[in-house]
Amino acid sequence: MGLNLRMTEPPSDRPALSPPAGARPDSGSPDSLRFSVAHLDRSVRPQDDIYTFAAGGWIARNPIPQDRSSWSSFQALAEANLSKLHAILVECESAVRRTPSDLRPAVRLVGDFFASVMDRATIEARGISPLEGELARLAPGEWPARLPQLLGRWHDLGIGAAFSAYVDVDRQDSGRYAPYLEQGGLSLPDREYYLADSFLGIRTAFLAHLERNLVLLGDAPAEAHTAAAAILDLETELARASRSRTELRDELKNYHRRQLGELERDYPNLRWREYLEARGGVTPAYLVVGQPEFLDRLNQLVADRPPATWLVYLRWHLLRAAAPWISSAFETENFEFYHKILQGQPEPEPRWKRATELIDGCLGEALGELYVERYFPPEARRRMEALVADLRAVFRDRLARVPWMSPETRERALAKFDRFRVKIGHPERFRDYSDVGIDRADLWGNVARSRAFEVGRRWRRMGRPVDRSEWEMTPPQVNAYFHPSLNEIVFPAGILQPPFFDLDQDDAVNYGAIGAVIGHEITHGYDDQGRRYDAEGNLKDWWQPGDQAEFESRAQRSVRQYGGYEALPGARVNGELTLGENIADLGGVSIALEAFRRSRGTSVAPSPTIDGFTPEQRFFLSFAQLWRGAYREPALRLRLTIDPHSPVRFRAIGPLSNLEAFYRAFDVRPGDPLWRAPEERVEIW
Repeated sequence: MGLNLRMTEPPSDRPALSPPAGARPDSGSPDSLRFSVAHLDRSVRPQDDIYTFAAGGWIARNPIPQDRSSWSSFQALAEANLSKLHAILVECESAVRRTPSDLRPAVRLVGDFFASVMDRATIEARGISPLEGELARLAPGEWPARLPQLLGRWHDLGIGAAFSAYVDVDRQDSGRYAPYLEQGGLSLPDREYYLADSFLGIRTAFLAHLERNLVLLGDAPAEAHTAAAAILDLETELARASRSRTELRDELKNYHRRQLGELERDYPNLRWREYLEARGGVTPAYLVVGQPEFLDRLNQLVADRPPATWLVYLRWHLLRAAAPWISSAFETENFEFYHKILQGQPEPEPRWKRATELIDGCLGEALGELYVERYFPPEARRRMEALVADLRAVFRDRLARVPWMSPETRERALAKFDRFRVKIGHPERFRDYSDVGIDRADLWGNVARSRAFEVGRRWRRMGRPVDRSEWEMTPPQVNAYFHPSLNEIVFPAGILQPPFFDLDQDDAVNYGAIGAVIGHEITHGYDDQGRRYDAEGNLKDWWQPGDQAEFESRAQRSVRQYGGYEALPGARVNGELTLGENIADLGGVSIALEAFRRSRGTSVAPSPTIDGFTPEQRFFLSFAQLWRGAYREPALRLRLTIDPHSPVRFRAIGPLSNLEAFYRAFDVRPGDPLWRAPEERVEIW
């Protein structure tokens, strides 16, 4: 992606910082992060298992750390970034203590926030007192008249309860922001955790977790037992009314415009005007309901369940949101269930990591501004733009010649592609957080106020023109995304470094890694859901029926392929849930390979080998190494249930087993485990 993305060193007048307590000495080291033949496992044939051949050595030498539920090249780079961010936070906190009145706002905000997270003595001394004001709102009173005010208050603080309400780009009018009402209100990761027999043990542990938390709040054990059962019963009913993750992927079926009067008529117990009044009094022209049947059941439950059940349910959701950031009894209990039981993580992360992740989430563009100044040179963006242009040219050519698409659909597909936008590194204008009150002695208050700032900022956009300069990720994040309504791909600065891009590596390695990532995000514009958005970014049916049928037929081959992968005994990948990401993975590596071939020109001279591998072999090895990693079993089971991405092993072998060029590069033949018959291979873009 970028030619010179090595991190720049801090200016010489800044003191060097030792690794923070809890940092792994080799975590994020260049040798560990970069592509290397030292990561290979040569005891395995590439024809049998390209993933283990390419990455087995690295996996064996990098066991999952005790404070993680999984470990991968993505996470190793993210941890290296955490160390850089932590150094910035330490310096900012020190600067605030020395000269609090003569600092730029970003330094003061993140420095004070960091101090509040690390001040364990104050947090412990305050106990549950940071929540007393909110808990007082839950005194018994007229019901359900008070529910809209309580939900409005909770939602303003970013606390999920009962349902989800947010403002985002209108999927059918991409120039405006619209309010969305969707299913929500669950404490477990997915509806299946409430309904499937395989998660009975988790439900039993969750019930005990609820009881312990309520006792910590001051309830008698018998009272806590009754209340916990009521919470689980209520959430189980919400889960039954919820759509599955696969059903939620169909964006057309999860878009229903409703007038406010229709909501009041159909779901009167939810008292929508009072809810909107509690959230600032803005009356929208319409609202988008995602799952009408969920609101119908919620409306019934408001009347059917006694006020005491709703009050303890709301009390629990307040505590769940605050637990990691108040006294240690609640923090420990939260870790024991949500990390140790649900994900198999043996130990909590060191506090400096949690602090850094929290501040990146709450004041991300303030911290990101400081990160970019130190670690993202302008030349990185320029080189990235050139690489994106290479991949765009390949994909546009494919749109122009793909044989199964009719002229009418092709014309619209090209019109959409020609309006495609790219963002690289960081926003042009960083967010102003001057209205957020940060207090060095009030951690939960800082979390609540920063979340309320962001929720309120987004909520007030309702009905306004879309700001196309905004980012959905912070600059240090090791990730990338495609936004269908804005028809854009976005690459934060954090991902633009090894193993994704490395100045010291040959082109084959870089095209196989960052090239495939670029291609992945481009392809999302034409995956099973992205293809439904037109050139304006609006969700509508613009495909000719025959083209749509052909696309779906090809996509079903992918569903069958990935549905055949067994990640755990008896637990297979959900090919429908992961379809969009699997299409993007295949498109990404295929487009990157063609771009790499074009970059080499038309020379017919034999290709030189490096470390015994041809350029195309290094391309494929680089792609496979990109996905190196491992999971603890509970974490993998969780991901199989909720994650639209396939497990890392299958993200490597799945796409490659569809490419004839991979078969030629490694002499894969019929009878080899990776061989797929030509008629079974997936080819879309």
